[in-house]
Amino acid sequence: MPIEINPEISGGKPVIKGTRITVEFILELLANGWSYEEILENYPQLKKENILEAISYAVSVLKEERIYAPPKKYEVHS
Repeated sequence: MPIEINPEISGGKPVIKGTRITVEFILELLANGWSYEEILENYPQLKKENILEAISYAVSVLKEERIYAPPKKYEVHS
């Protein structure tokens, strides 16, 4: 299932095709320490390939974006 962007699904955010699961949501789960296995157990409509597609999509968007340094008061918390 590739990534799909449809203004009528999830407000036009990129989703895994055939679902309402956004790329953003998958990346948030990973950033919060969820393993692939935990994601797949909790969202059985997904496959490992979908998680990899979400990551690949995010990488491709970042490669195309021009990234600027954030304002000094912006902090990244991990």
